[in-house]
Amino acid sequence: IPDGDDTISWIARQPWSDGKVGMLGGSYLGIAQWRAALANNPHLLAIFPVVSGSDEYRDRFYSRGGAMKLGHRMQWISQNLKLPWPFQPDFNEYVNHVPLRTSDVAASGREVPFWQQTLNHPSYDAFWRERSTYEHLAKIRIPVFIVGGWYDNFVEGDLDAFAALSQRSAAHRIVIGPWPHDMSAQFPSGITFGPNARAPIRRYQLDWYDYWMKTPQPAREFQQPRVRIFVMGIDRWRDEEEWPLSRARPTQLFLESDRGANSLRGDGRLVEKPVRDDVDFFVYDPKRPVPTTGGAMCCDPKLLPWGPVDQRGVEGRDDVLVYSSAPMKSDLEVTGTIRVVLEVSSNAPDTDFTARVSDVAPDGFARNLCDGILRLRYREGLDKARLAKPGETYRITIDAGVTSNVFRTGHRIRLDISSSNFPRFDRNPNTGRPIADERESQIARQSVYHGKLHPSHIVLPVIPQ
Repeated sequence: IPDGDDTISWIARQPWSDGKVGMLGGSYLGIAQWRAALANNPHLLAIFPVVSGSDEYRDRFYSRGGAMKLGHRMQWISQNLKLPWPFQPDFNEYVNHVPLRTSDVAASGREVPFWQQTLNHPSYDAFWRERSTYEHLAKIRIPVFIVGGWYDNFVEGDLDAFAALSQRSAAHRIVIGPWPHDMSAQFPSGITFGPNARAPIRRYQLDWYDYWMKTPQPAREFQQPRVRIFVMGIDRWRDEEEWPLSRARPTQLFLESDRGANSLRGDGRLVEKPVRDDVDFFVYDPKRPVPTTGGAMCCDPKLLPWGPVDQRGVEGRDDVLVYSSAPMKSDLEVTGTIRVVLEVSSNAPDTDFTARVSDVAPDGFARNLCDGILRLRYREGLDKARLAKPGETYRITIDAGVTSNVFRTGHRIRLDISSSNFPRFDRNPNTGRPIADERESQIARQSVYHGKLHPSHIVLPVIPQ
């Protein structure tokens, strides 16, 4: 914060400056804008952060469920902090390295102080609250224009920041497109969202600063909708006046199976009402994790491909529970944060549960929309680590991410449940001991209960037509 404040003041003092300063940029350059804005320098009139997020713990290091964003952090350390040639770290080697305590050395050839600090604070404590932009948004007095992508690692943080800022002022704006972290409309899978998937970001930036820096006292509101989102499935832009959308109806679909929901060969279903009580079992082996297959990630698609990818490959595994709805009788829009409520047990004192939501086309192609994870020790909150009692049933809520998608007529909603998504998230060794220094692991037997007595379900923010 002091560096940004000093730099802005220096610019304002220069003979070529009129004393009005604005900032723009993406990723780290977006983070720098948020930090500078917290200083309330009188010369900084507006900022324009792109794919930046708003919280160090939940967006950049750990997650909303307490698991480490391992692939993101390790590749960033390797690419930015590694020793000079000939040191050439291998991605697969350093993300698989145990213990995590020395993963920084495996990735960069040296100990990285901020990595050690990260491992020393696995819960959302005062260390993280102090460094969080989101926790200090009330200090920001200038207008903010945020840009993010549905398949970017920071999209939930971007939307959370906008929602909080908008409670105090109508000056802020946000645009969310069908983009990954690099803001392109192209994905390694080859999937596209039509010719309108791009947006004139540079024009938005010029209009934003023309308005806030060339007009002494703006006489009218900035002529850009407060919220502009890209709705996938129908591949159209739509303007809104708020986020989250107050007209969204929380709609529950309940988990059900007869023979078991293991893999695509099972009979897992999503139904409107729970009918019969049953339980699905699977085995989680940390040495054989479910591989990451697309999603909202950062920052190198060559190492960790991001975006929409057909999920049928991982859905063929017996350690993935697959629940699918009946084909849609008419188009159904889901826009907002998706939550998954499960009643679970494990024979381990700590473990993870993951959730992934996909749009399944009539030909079977399963396009992932969003996903999430919960480390069981954080079932009561990220600041309340509590080991579980093996065999005891717990009701947990997984933040499965945010999206805007229309499930077209004939398409199905699919929910995948497992215990790993590696290396997007670090593996839980299931021992209950501090994960940063753990060298051993054990196999966990997981149970997911469903039915009238244990109504495990997904909550979809459905937009009325």
